[in-house]
Amino acid sequence: MEKDNNAGIEAKDAKNPSGIPVGNPGSRFFDKFKFDRVEFAGSFGDLGTLLPIVMGMIVINQLSPSAVFLSFGLFYIITGYYYKLPVPVQPLKAVGAIAIAYPAMITESVIGASGILFGFLLLFFSLTGLVDKLAKLFTQPVVRGIQLALGLVFLRKGVELIGQKEMFMSGSSSAFAGLNANLLLGIIVFVMVLLLLDNKKLPAAIAAVVFGITVGFLFGGFKGQNFSLGPTSVHLIFPSLNDFWIAFSMLILPQIPLTIGNACVGTADTCNALFPGNPLLRKTQAGKFALTMGLANLPAGFIGAVPMCHGTGGLAAHFRFGARTGGAPLMIGILFVVMALLFGELGFSILSMIPNAVLGVLLIFAGLELCPLIRSLKTNEEYFVALLISGISLAVPNMGWAFGIGIVTDFFIRKARIRI
Repeated sequence: MEKDNNAGIEAKDAKNPSGIPVGNPGSRFFDKFKFDRVEFAGSFGDLGTLLPIVMGMIVINQLSPSAVFLSFGLFYIITGYYYKLPVPVQPLKAVGAIAIAYPAMITESVIGASGILFGFLLLFFSLTGLVDKLAKLFTQPVVRGIQLALGLVFLRKGVELIGQKEMFMSGSSSAFAGLNANLLLGIIVFVMVLLLLDNKKLPAAIAAVVFGITVGFLFGGFKGQNFSLGPTSVHLIFPSLNDFWIAFSMLILPQIPLTIGNACVGTADTCNALFPGNPLLRKTQAGKFALTMGLANLPAGFIGAVPMCHGTGGLAAHFRFGARTGGAPLMIGILFVVMALLFGELGFSILSMIPNAVLGVLLIFAGLELCPLIRSLKTNEEYFVALLISGISLAVPNMGWAFGIGIVTDFFIRKARIRI
């Protein structure tokens, strides 16, 4: 799949290969950010990754919707303004998966402790330069393997969401007995997105989300939901030593390899692949990503928000659906802040109406943006390492094992000069 087929994006040239407005140090704000329909559509591109984890943790781990979406919104706004590229903000996948699987142990205070610890560690890694040393372990075959693995995971998860009999994340089934309406909806939305993928008048992601919410409303997505306005309760959290220990042993240890490999190194590499030659790339370095994640998570942990990161998959998702500047993260960030402060439970209920099938389709197209990046590899040895990582990632629940094995294998092949 081509990386830049979106109509309405400026033509590429030798001085600006990425085809996005970068301006100059003295240019106006609106010369550096785009706020059109295509950019707005791109801001929705990562909902397929964000919503299932975030909404699952809100419901199962009893987190405050306002605390969660306020943190995501503010982090998105800061990210968009600082990087001026469609750098994503995502929930930590390992943390989210474990928290949802063990709600009795992973309480709100433990989740808060994980955010505080995660923020502190990332600030330490960034300010000491340790993250740049760790980044050297992630050679191009390892990074491409991570990207391919995430792309395939997105494809698999997207297909699973479309194939579910339950239409909504709340577990509600189709109102039509004997008919898997979620599967039928997934096929319709997939075809619609495919047809609108390069349409600047009716961007694919906006059409998919609006269509999904409309269908969800008609199929009873609002049934049993809360209609109250205003923010939900937000309070300060002071975790105990035991909370910190549980957070470190169960959540942080499995997450750190993923974060260094994907959120730091992988995101930096994907920025280079999608926006080659752009002057803004001077900021998109592994150490900078660790710094912004650390600054965001440390305070967010004290209000029990979902721990957050950047990520190569989210960047590909935003890009695939039209985002080319920091305007996309600014818009989705403002939307989340407004939803957190003004709509509270109502905003959460509206997002709950987006059917699983729509989220699945968004994930599929995000995965299809990531997988082709492997084409930059040249030798059989590089392909071997990348395919090994992606294969292990699909077989084991903790992707950190895949990264570790890939790094060791890559080092061994290079040092022993093995030819495959």
